[in-house]
Amino acid sequence: MSFSNLFRRKPVDLIQKDAQLGFGDHGELERDHPHLRKTLGVVDLTAFGIAAIIGAGIFSTIGSAAFNGGPAVAFLFVFTAIACAFSALCYAEFASRIPVAGSAYTYAYASFGELMAWIIGWDLLIEYAIGNIAVAISWSDYFTGLLAGLRFEPLGITGGIHIPEYLSMDYRSASKGFAALGELTASGKAAEVTESMRTAAAAWEGAPRLGGLRIICDLPALAITFLITALVYVGIRESKRASNIMVAMKVGVVLLVIGVGAFYVNPANWSPFAPNGLGGVLRGVSAVFFAYIGFDAITTTAEECKNPRRDLPLGMIFSLIICTVLYIAIALVLTGIVSYKEFEGVGDPLAHAFSKAGVEWMAGIVAVSAVVAIATVLLVFQLGQPRIWMAMSRDGLLPKIFSAIHPRYKTPWFATIVTGLVVAIPSLFMNLTEVTDLTSIGTLFAFVLVSGGVLIMTGREGGRYVPYVSSRYIIPVAFVLVWGFILLYRPEVWNYLTSLAPENEGEGALAAFSHKIPYWVFVILSTALTVLCFWKRLSLIPVLGLLSCGYLMTELGITNWIRFGLWLAAGLVIYFLYGYRHSNLHKREEGEPVGG
Repeated sequence: MSFSNLFRRKPVDLIQKDAQLGFGDHGELERDHPHLRKTLGVVDLTAFGIAAIIGAGIFSTIGSAAFNGGPAVAFLFVFTAIACAFSALCYAEFASRIPVAGSAYTYAYASFGELMAWIIGWDLLIEYAIGNIAVAISWSDYFTGLLAGLRFEPLGITGGIHIPEYLSMDYRSASKGFAALGELTASGKAAEVTESMRTAAAAWEGAPRLGGLRIICDLPALAITFLITALVYVGIRESKRASNIMVAMKVGVVLLVIGVGAFYVNPANWSPFAPNGLGGVLRGVSAVFFAYIGFDAITTTAEECKNPRRDLPLGMIFSLIICTVLYIAIALVLTGIVSYKEFEGVGDPLAHAFSKAGVEWMAGIVAVSAVVAIATVLLVFQLGQPRIWMAMSRDGLLPKIFSAIHPRYKTPWFATIVTGLVVAIPSLFMNLTEVTDLTSIGTLFAFVLVSGGVLIMTGREGGRYVPYVSSRYIIPVAFVLVWGFILLYRPEVWNYLTSLAPENEGEGALAAFSHKIPYWVFVILSTALTVLCFWKRLSLIPVLGLLSCGYLMTELGITNWIRFGLWLAAGLVIYFLYGYRHSNLHKREEGEPVGG
């Protein structure tokens, strides 16, 4: 095994050539193989982008971000949108140059080489498959809540429809909730027992048993995953129509929320605007960034676009702009209706705000729209993941069955089924909080690699969507100004980074410093990048994408970095056991038949 072979790049013309081929019955590449159906235009792609972005973030996680940051969380949406915009321009540049399915994986193959392509392909499992577990669980929570509040007297439904707790909750949450309730009760702290603990305990105690194992699972999450997977399996046209209809519905509801909510805004609730300072605002990074995840998913549909070089970039940019405007307006209306303090521990902030304002009918509309909105996110992510696996399989890094195209439906049928199982089975048992941050760090890593890839591909020539602007003076000057501001006006930031004093009782100095490692990694790498900007005159927009997304990764904490590192390590084991030897580039170098 040669070290240089790990970074062999796949030429753009070869990527496009292989995209026109498929695996035959005997493993050989052939041209008359079934292909994906070209049916998407710029409106469809923009709708897919909006479908992916507006979901659980605006209906749930925005509440915790508002509680930490106050009304100033609107600025966090702006900052996060700018960070995403730099990456979106880089995605747009790649999409215009390489209009092939695979998204960041394909782009990394052309710019960084095979090993990094595999790493980003493996990473995208987190963004799409693991992320969809969170989406399925969130959909289940909203759906069960909607059924519980349902009232329809003509059918005799006056007290709602209640799914048993043990069929609407994951096993771990039920176990932990039951244990916590027992511990608080035994220690005489019954007043600290929360409603969620009581629900978890009810699920644990009421669950039927199979032998010594309690049957506790999130059945609605399983059902919606199977339903969406079936839709994606049947075809891109059917998925497009369903997406367009649901997107129109949820955008209409968001506009209704903004319009109606504006009449109930009390400007006094906007003071103080940033009650917990910049630190409080930044604590919402994970929640707010999770609200933006997904605009890149539309690049996976490149081979199903009528005019991918033009429509893919426009779809990404349009969807990002539209959603940012809606997010900012929602954040301001939400914190204007009720005080930011009201959102502590609130899982449905929009419904909560309107209930507090006495507009109960809006709370019902929000609940219905949340179910629709989150379903569209599931749809787009379930659409994206199989196409990444298809691209990896076409390159030989995964078994060829993953790139098999259904002769009738023109979809990657096997990859779609596997994606459904990868999401459905864990969603029965996993906890929502365990996957949200991991999804965010995986997405940011993809954004960083795409920005770096454009930096390599375009150089000083620039491109259609990433014109060359020299960073030789802009980045070094900005670097000096930022650190000057920190040292002169925010010395507590420097003190935090250099202090070994434990923040929590019983925490050692090493443990205290470990949480600062991501920040120091960013400081070192950003310093090196600043030097390179001055020396090599690097292109400004990709550099800004690297710095902004790199910084956002530091805000996700050392625990998520460790989990992410372990995930990538597991992927490397699979690559060296299978992908390296079966790579089509490797076979071409060795003179072996490709696809065999």
